[in-house]
Amino acid sequence: MSREAWAQEEIAKKLDRFLGPVLSAARLSLDYELHEGRDDGKFINPDITVSFDGDDIELLLAQKGELLLALEQLTLEALHVPHEDRYRIIFDARDYRLLRIEELRMSAEKAAEMVKRTGMAYSFNPMTSRERRILHLALRDDPEVYTTSEGIPPHRHTVVRLAKESGRTN
Repeated sequence: MSREAWAQEEIAKKLDRFLGPVLSAARLSLDYELHEGRDDGKFINPDITVSFDGDDIELLLAQKGELLLALEQLTLEALHVPHEDRYRIIFDARDYRLLRIEELRMSAEKAAEMVKRTGMAYSFNPMTSRERRILHLALRDDPEVYTTSEGIPPHRHTVVRLAKESGRTN
């Protein structure tokens, strides 16, 4: 997908051509709307948000939004969105993604406080690259800690460490 193809009208056509048949084949009673970006001020700033609603919304959000995330991933692959551009489109339903970002931000702050208090590194459970990115961004301005992503997908996780251990500063 080229940079020129990011006009909302063009993306809407591509999304409709893909999502319509997929939702129909899956027999999911879901509607979606496209909105221009949704900036939460610090962690996400997509060009386009695809917001879902409908009778099967609970299925989409079950098990930590697993189906929502899978549908997003499948769509990004089908539209051939390059990895570096994947943050330009986000799927959401009932503000699940925004609430998850806030949850991750608070978890990052708690982990940083624990690392500062105990001096021991803190490892988060494995998560997606988008969620790991939020942890990194949440702590990037804290000079006392730093974050790294470790492991191999699907077991890649974020680790918070004291900055003074390695001489690093953010």
